[in-house]
Amino acid sequence: MNKEFKDPIWHLLGLRYKSHPWHGISIGLEAPNIVTAFIEMTPFDTCKYEIDKESGYIMIDRPQKYSNVFPALYGFVPKTFCDHKVADYCMEKTGKTGIVGDGDPLDICVLTERNITHGDVIMKAIPIGGFRMIDDNEADDKIISILKGDEVYQNWKDISDCPPSMIERLKHYFLTYKDLPGAAKKKIEITHTYGREEALEVIKRSSFDYQEKFGDLEDVLTSTLRLAQQID
Repeated sequence: MNKEFKDPIWHLLGLRYKSHPWHGISIGLEAPNIVTAFIEMTPFDTCKYEIDKESGYIMIDRPQKYSNVFPALYGFVPKTFCDHKVADYCMEKTGKTGIVGDGDPLDICVLTERNITHGDVIMKAIPIGGFRMIDDNEADDKIISILKGDEVYQNWKDISDCPPSMIERLKHYFLTYKDLPGAAKKKIEITHTYGREEALEVIKRSSFDYQEKFGDLEDVLTSTLRLAQQID
């Protein structure tokens, strides 16, 4: 599940084409303890950015309508998908029913003392906890992590090591970032702030959901390419 590309075909393709951030980048050999994070947004952004799922390019989702800015690096974990296994875990922990996965890759926040001023970058992140967020009956977990090797935060092992004020800032952003002036408020709630072990379980489940949804794309494409070579 966490294998790196070894086939020579993939090496050559990687020299010629840019990998899709969601499907073409490894989650990491040490997942779920250390994962790859693809960063879409930084605290310096005044627009909400996210990847276009078809092309893999960063696109502007919308300008930020209020003055609040995201208090950390924000993106997703490649080769994850929030579907029924993530939703089942949410229902198990909350006692709620009728929850479904949001159909997106797993969101991740990365805490670091470094000023990283632009997105569209990948980095190694160490999960320490997360928010169990439900957005209109959809499981929309937010994993909280630290940048691997960060000088200030490297000793944080669990969400309990974070100052409460930092957790509240993150919560406030996620509970308000979809609000639009003059529009009805979205039905968003954070039912739990959970620690490292639950965060690792959510990552595992989102990885299983990805495999069930998309399968091993590398094997499928490798077989297709080899078949095309034989036909030629």
